[in-house]
Amino acid sequence: QVQLVESGGGLVQAGGSLRLSCVASGRIFSTWTMGWFRQAPGKEREFVARISWNGNTYYTDSVNGRFTISRDNAKNTVYLQMNSLEPEDTAVYFCAADPARYLAAYRNSDAWDYWGQGTQVTVSS
Repeated sequence: QVQLVESGGGLVQAGGSLRLSCVASGRIFSTWTMGWFRQAPGKEREFVARISWNGNTYYTDSVNGRFTISRDNAKNTVYLQMNSLEPEDTAVYFCAADPARYLAAYRNSDAWDYWGQGTQVTVSS
């Protein structure tokens, strides 16, 4: 089985930074695609960022230039560095993993096979 455990969420003022971590255990391989989604109260889960097995990254427009996704395959860990946080970034952030090297529908949460339990990020104005 595959387990994903997120950490690093919390309360921060607008303009501040947080770094989320997601530790994967089980049959996770360095060739898997890893990603982050978020879900605000009353809204659908939305794509934030993804990183492929070869390090290629992609971001949703609203976080591009402020967030950075990275991975450490030796530690089976994926990170989301979040800078210049805005109140609109407030949400539960979820780590996602998929065995596909090239996950074409990565923006769609239904395309991902494995999920963490989520970590709350709250940005105050």
